[in-house]
Amino acid sequence: MLKTTAFLLAFCIAAAGQTVKPIIDNERVTVWDVTWAKGQPNPLPRTDHDFVAVSLTKRGTAVFKHKGETPGEEGARTVVIELKDHPVAPIENKSGYPLAFPRPHVKKLMDTARFTVWSYRWNPGEPTPMHFHDKDVVVVYMEDTALRSTTPDGKSVVNEYKSGEARFNRSGRIHSELLMRGTGSAMITELK
Repeated sequence: MLKTTAFLLAFCIAAAGQTVKPIIDNERVTVWDVTWAKGQPNPLPRTDHDFVAVSLTKRGTAVFKHKGETPGEEGARTVVIELKDHPVAPIENKSGYPLAFPRPHVKKLMDTARFTVWSYRWNPGEPTPMHFHDKDVVVVYMEDTALRSTTPDGKSVVNEYKSGEARFNRSGRIHSELLMRGTGSAMITELK
């Protein structure tokens, strides 16, 4: 049913001459990357759920809006995170490591019963503390970046991200991150 709703909305938008498809769609969220050109109709005219809108035009900002409200603003690129009615309790932290948030260099932008939005910047040469993710998260990367993720057993992988890319990460992960090149920042929505 939920995937059908997302498909129908994408189909109606495409029929109107615009293409907007969800970039993530699962039981917790549907995530849209929306660019609203000046003088054009909003390509995502409404949502089926309350949502967080992360602006890629006004970096470091996010707003919460209710079902049916207009996501984004004219002339802006926005990542819209629809919050489906599928809460999942945080995993108990038995790892011995601190929770992922809060941590140094993070700013809490919003905190509700359903989600918390954090603005974070990785600093060159400064790994994050090894940490445990007790909640699912949607990460929106604000810049092209490369991050090395290292698990407690010393295994590591370098992940490349593009500006505006969104990722859904499940809870239960333990790792540390290190900026490998360039600059790196993200808007991180923890789901409750």
